[in-house]
Amino acid sequence: MNPELRNILLENSDEIIQDWMDDLKNSKLKEYKSAVSEDLIEQVNREFVNVIFSKLTDEKTSESLEQLSERIVNLGWPLGYLTEGMQSFRSICIRKIIEEVNRDDHEFFLEVMDGVNNWVDPVKNELINKYSTNWTNIISLQKVALQELSAPLIPVMEGITVMPLVGTIDTDRAKLIMENLLDGVIKHRADVVLIDITGVPVVDTMVAHHIIQAAEAVRLIGATCILVGIRPEIAQTIVNLGIDLSKFPTKSSLKRGFEKALELTEREVVSTNEETGKVVDELISSIDKE
Repeated sequence: MNPELRNILLENSDEIIQDWMDDLKNSKLKEYKSAVSEDLIEQVNREFVNVIFSKLTDEKTSESLEQLSERIVNLGWPLGYLTEGMQSFRSICIRKIIEEVNRDDHEFFLEVMDGVNNWVDPVKNELINKYSTNWTNIISLQKVALQELSAPLIPVMEGITVMPLVGTIDTDRAKLIMENLLDGVIKHRADVVLIDITGVPVVDTMVAHHIIQAAEAVRLIGATCILVGIRPEIAQTIVNLGIDLSKFPTKSSLKRGFEKALELTEREVVSTNEETGKVVDELISSIDKE
């Protein structure tokens, strides 16, 4: 940038920053003011404009841009905050230079435009790239976290584990169910695995096929799989589709499935007195409600 133009910007930086801050108050951030304090918004805005001016003085800004973009993503602010903010900043800087020099010829206007664009555009592009990278990283981490929660295998007693399934089951999730089942059976030394489909809204041919495959894989490594949580409408659908689930036990509820698991592991719940019996009944009933 022309040294004369750079000096004008630096000398009037406080006024430019204030005008820009006022302009941002009417930007996309106004919808976030109910959830985010105005002090925090002003703090981030000042950090934003300081990064831009740092570029004007040839300071290294890559790390600052990375930190700013990461902070904006973590706050959940839209990409429009960056694009609108940079566009507003560009306009204010051009207007300030023209006011200070008091020239309105075409060549000078083009020189100002080129100078400001060559300064602002690299910052804008780098910020957008870093914002996109940070956003992609967060989405990837959230996806991994959701996958870990989508097919948990929970040990409830020595030799007995439960896998509660909630939501639809597609091919990718079916693979995860299979992996978690096999790993969990070996890790927990399970003899019986209860697959609870109470929270699965629809059981069609594909879903049933995935469940049957998982149960067969569990059987091959020496454990028994019990399918529980079969609601009347699910049972009717399975019959109408001609799906064969005869190879492994099925129960209508987790409570009944747990009782069957105790039977398969040659155990039973025995109460030593009436009070203990009530506690045991409550325990089994609570399992059914999970």
